[in-house]
Amino acid sequence: MRNLNSSIYIRLASANMKNNWKTYIPYIFTAILTVMMYYIMDSLSQNGSVKEENVQLILNYACRIIVVFSVIFLFYTNSFLIKRRKKEIGVYNILGMGKRHIAKMLTIETIFTAIVSVAAGLALGVAFSKLMWLVLLRILHYDVGMNFEVSAAAMVRTLVLFGVIFAMTLCYNLLQIRLANPVELLRGSNQGEKEPKTKWVLTLFGILALGIGYYIALTTESPIAALEAFFLAVICVVLGTYALFIAGSIALLKMLRKNKKYYYKMKHFTAISGMIYRMKQNAVGLANICILSTMVLVMVSTTVSLYVGMEDVLKTRFPHEIAITKYKTNAEDEERIREIVVEETEKNEVEITDELEYHIAALSAVKEGTHFFLTDQGSYGTKNVCEFYMILQEDYNRMESDDMSLAPDEVIVYTTEKALYGKNTIQIDDQTYRVAKELKSMKLEPKNASRIVEGYYVIFADEAPIQAFLQSVSENSSLQEEWKQRSYAMQHKWSFDLKGKEKDCTAATEGMQGRITNEIGDSVYESREMSRGSFYSLYGSLLFIGIYLGFLFLMATVLIIYYKQISEGYDDKERYQIMQKVGMSKREVRSSIRSQILTVFFLPLVVAIIHIAVAFKVITKLLAVLNLVNVPLFLSCTIATVVVFAIFYGIVFGMTAKEYYRIVN
Repeated sequence: MRNLNSSIYIRLASANMKNNWKTYIPYIFTAILTVMMYYIMDSLSQNGSVKEENVQLILNYACRIIVVFSVIFLFYTNSFLIKRRKKEIGVYNILGMGKRHIAKMLTIETIFTAIVSVAAGLALGVAFSKLMWLVLLRILHYDVGMNFEVSAAAMVRTLVLFGVIFAMTLCYNLLQIRLANPVELLRGSNQGEKEPKTKWVLTLFGILALGIGYYIALTTESPIAALEAFFLAVICVVLGTYALFIAGSIALLKMLRKNKKYYYKMKHFTAISGMIYRMKQNAVGLANICILSTMVLVMVSTTVSLYVGMEDVLKTRFPHEIAITKYKTNAEDEERIREIVVEETEKNEVEITDELEYHIAALSAVKEGTHFFLTDQGSYGTKNVCEFYMILQEDYNRMESDDMSLAPDEVIVYTTEKALYGKNTIQIDDQTYRVAKELKSMKLEPKNASRIVEGYYVIFADEAPIQAFLQSVSENSSLQEEWKQRSYAMQHKWSFDLKGKEKDCTAATEGMQGRITNEIGDSVYESREMSRGSFYSLYGSLLFIGIYLGFLFLMATVLIIYYKQISEGYDDKERYQIMQKVGMSKREVRSSIRSQILTVFFLPLVVAIIHIAVAFKVITKLLAVLNLVNVPLFLSCTIATVVVFAIFYGIVFGMTAKEYYRIVN
């Protein structure tokens, strides 16, 4: 065997791949798709014509995710291949082929797989990149000014990335062969075929980790708390899932075995005994299916709901069609703004409706019971921080059509939270006021579930205490003088809707924006309609990435299910043949197989659905940060996603199960 020429290695590699086509073809196919999807995302993310920062940021982030996914996924699927090949390689070794010759054969197989995967993946990537480009533009409503281009740089990065990945998998395979002796290779596909011990410590850890993750998800109330706790909850749930599948599943199966009424039935007896013996090596794969399924469900349901609920998002973010803010206001500028608005509305024959006009001072505060300590704006590092707004009594009476008359030591209080403030006094820094009235609702801002932090509105009898508080915070602020004057001063806000023909409203909106921006200094003009494009670019790109990565993770799930079915089939083949020889009928074999695969392969789907059901509340809080507070819409999208995924999962399972039956029989 020492003088084998290169043509023999090539023929051996070709024959091996042909004989193992059931495992190689799916592997090469998914490698091609992974290469294709990476190239498409890389070329889109590096497209020089993308001017929208949010779109570019999201595409770059998705590209990094695909890099990490490609490394983990191809390594993981490669482990299935090398496991199935170990017995065959062991035979070659016993027949006289040295490990050096086996290494050359594996190298040729890997080179062939890499060439086919990368070449076909790049070809398909170039072919479908324009389609993905058109889909992205369609989702974004063609607002990003993005041109199609075939990226040579993306091709080079794709070649380098997947060349390195295939080289790493080859090194791993060669190391496996080098460290194993022929006997271990012959038994390689049957490793783990002994009853594992029940790992109660790991089982308890899994229960504890999953419990902590679930507790965080179920008890999180505010959006800012959801932002802080979400990733901790995800880590706990992932660790708990792996621990329970690895150790908890074995403990559960042994408990079922002790239940004599359940265990001593033909289909349960063989199924449970078989699963116990191989659950150690199957558990990680089942946990991977569960985690990937959960990721698909979460990504697709959230991004679809954000995109479908775009109008709700815009109305939450912009309660009125137009909002004008003048910082460090004065009567002259307010009058000039009013003149501009009137001139533009009259010129374009539209009417102002549902308007709110008021003066307000906005600060941050740390809340401790009834005591509010005013701080610099944007100091959100403290847990009890809130946004603190001070309004004049005359503005409040005009907006709310009220005739409230406050004493100098009295205030009106309103909180954006569902729960009321509920106290008779309020202390602001070193000043204490009596709460003359607490509002349950306010036109200025309804109870707002999209807030990151609580908001408190305090209405004063006159401007003197407001100016005193602003001056106090300004003196202790580290901001530059010009920013102090802007931030710690009364603001004038005017928001309203327009009534008229759509084109006339658009013309009036654009006219007001141009004139106010150019003629009124230190002001901000916001329009719901003119902001629509930026929102579609953000949420549209999130939808595109959610579906794109969802498909990628779904592909991984399908391949893992397929490989597990194939692996289970080969592992069970000899066992079921023995069962039939000792009197077990084919019908009983089929019933036992059905019981086993239904229990094992649908368990990840059930657990994934439980995960997303528990995470539903905390996800709604995170969506509120993105201005989606329509919980029924998100619930509908989640249910629809789960149903579609479950149907697809069932179809894939049924198709792969047929191959399992074919192998066993």
